[in-house]
Amino acid sequence: MRHLQTGLTVFDKDRATPGYTLFSPMGTKRSLLLNLHGEIVHQWQLPGYTGIYSHLLPNGNLLAGVQTPDGPGLRGAAGLIVEIDWAGNVVWQHVNHAHHHDQRRCANGNTLYPYSKLMPDELAKRVPGGIAGSERPEGMYGDVLCEVDTEGRTVWEWDAAACDQMYDYLLNPVVARVEFSHANSIMPLDDGDVLVNFRYNHLMAIIDRHTKQFSWTHCDPSYGQQHNVHRLDNGHLLFFANGANVLYGGPTAGSRVIELDPATKEIVWEYRGDPTVTFFSWFISGAQRLASGNTLICEGAWGRLFEVTPDGHIVWEYINPHISKDHPNFKGHNFVFRAYRYAADSAEIGGRV
Repeated sequence: MRHLQTGLTVFDKDRATPGYTLFSPMGTKRSLLLNLHGEIVHQWQLPGYTGIYSHLLPNGNLLAGVQTPDGPGLRGAAGLIVEIDWAGNVVWQHVNHAHHHDQRRCANGNTLYPYSKLMPDELAKRVPGGIAGSERPEGMYGDVLCEVDTEGRTVWEWDAAACDQMYDYLLNPVVARVEFSHANSIMPLDDGDVLVNFRYNHLMAIIDRHTKQFSWTHCDPSYGQQHNVHRLDNGHLLFFANGANVLYGGPTAGSRVIELDPATKEIVWEYRGDPTVTFFSWFISGAQRLASGNTLICEGAWGRLFEVTPDGHIVWEYINPHISKDHPNFKGHNFVFRAYRYAADSAEIGGRV
């Protein structure tokens, strides 16, 4: 919902999880680190507009996506991946103008990210669903997951267009046939497999690194085109269920944060607004399970970052006051794609604040 206040609005010092919160206001060129009082304690200047979030690595450096002007211009566009040290120096970078949404550092030091690739016409015609005739003049783009080493050399790729299993899942009937199929989050797993979320066909899946086939899938349109699907330490999945299927309102309009047992595909915990419409971001957004057991939630459409206890009580809340002033798509908005909380004694912070 729309918020009339910005900055820090709730702080329960006895129940909020200590640490620092990182976020990157969309349509700006900065990543910001807040303390629990809502004060900026550190910031990184990016070499372009954020594209579209950043996170900290265990060495304390920032891994960020940055927009470049030369990609296909799809939603979530980035194009440049940069690693920036605490002093603001770029220590590593990789350019793929078709890169979008996410970038993750693997345990072996490589970097995994998704990018868009124009599909052959004969394969694009196999894609089921979407709005008929809504392709771009050049055709339909498919998602590719790419792993590069420190020298930028590709060491592994997975191409959605080449995976027969992908064609079993319909594009949402209200989305344009522009992308197959909008991978908005990825997570390299310890065994080398990759957890990926495809928003436009409601599909979350684990890709076997060796066979390049799905070893696990889950598709539930009731989540409303979810974001930020990732695995917790307990093996469950946590994600932001946008509820975009009820975008036009009604008694059930609203988003959810869901913890899912992948073995049973049952919901073991969720957070909703009360009433439900008071918590609703139909796009972007995410969540993070904190060491305390609380959950940090990013209600991205409103720039709202807040922490809830397991029983749903809000113990910290901050509304992004940093409005984009000149971005062609985000001007006048305070959107936040994703946010992360880091403990003061974590490797990522390491006493640097």
